[in-house]
Amino acid sequence: MKKPRWTHIYAAILFLFTVFIALDTFVISYSEKDGSQVDESMFDNQGENEEPKNPWVQPRDEGGDSDEIYYPIVTENSYQAENFSVTISELRKYETSIYVAEVKVSSARYLKTAFANDTFGRNVTALTSEIAEDHRAVFAVNGDYYGAREKGIVIRNGILYRTQADSLDLLCIYADGSFKIYHDGERDAEALVKEGVWQCMTFGPSLIEDGEITVTDGQEVKFSMQSNPRTAIGIVDELSYIFVVSDGRTDESRGLSLLELADVMQELGAVTAYNLDGGGSSSMYFNGRVVNNPTTSGTSIQERGVSDIVYIG
Repeated sequence: MKKPRWTHIYAAILFLFTVFIALDTFVISYSEKDGSQVDESMFDNQGENEEPKNPWVQPRDEGGDSDEIYYPIVTENSYQAENFSVTISELRKYETSIYVAEVKVSSARYLKTAFANDTFGRNVTALTSEIAEDHRAVFAVNGDYYGAREKGIVIRNGILYRTQADSLDLLCIYADGSFKIYHDGERDAEALVKEGVWQCMTFGPSLIEDGEITVTDGQEVKFSMQSNPRTAIGIVDELSYIFVVSDGRTDESRGLSLLELADVMQELGAVTAYNLDGGGSSSMYFNGRVVNNPTTSGTSIQERGVSDIVYIG
């Protein structure tokens, strides 16, 4: 018996709708921006208008005058400049290769973020190393991959791009360089900007607060108990930070669970720590090279495109 024509029409519409949803979620790029910007007077007590808190490098002219010119001291694993320093090290724990960056800045101005192709929007991606090079970054890690979601507050370099919150933990980095994690998903984005939030990431979960591990068994299940490549950011002291990226999904490096990642961050001295996007996105870039071994499948070592980075430079 021949099926009615409307059945074929309905099936075709359903198929096209399914294809559109897939394309809209993973392929089609959208650019958008919500508005407000942090009051940059909040940086008045930091940065270029003051002597660095830690002048790590020596002036070129040993005579020293008001026009002293500083230039970086660079080694294979460190970069010391007038207003920031980065030191890279590697450790082995939980059968996993873990890459650690100790970062100090004279002002939170130097703890920056950048979008792929300098564009805020859905499905706009580029490699961590490409975004870093476009912005002349000395150091970078992948961010929260905001572009894979329609919700989640996005504040970058003091500018509010997306106001709609969701249930994920927020990491707010303030203009004074301090960290604060919010859990309720109800924070008002405009209020955060007025409070002086310089960067706001939406991913998580929170790993450490007040020096104590905060990952619970329930969160571990929700965010995947599997060992995976991971990326995390933490604060150790005033204007002093720890970034961690782990390899994973290979015979040489199995990867970390969230609890293991929190344990590593705690051992490194983080008093507040937060989980960023991981898996194939996890990448650490330093001074022209990718430090870790990024992989999505475990069969090939290569970077995966991401929406954004956190960088120094």
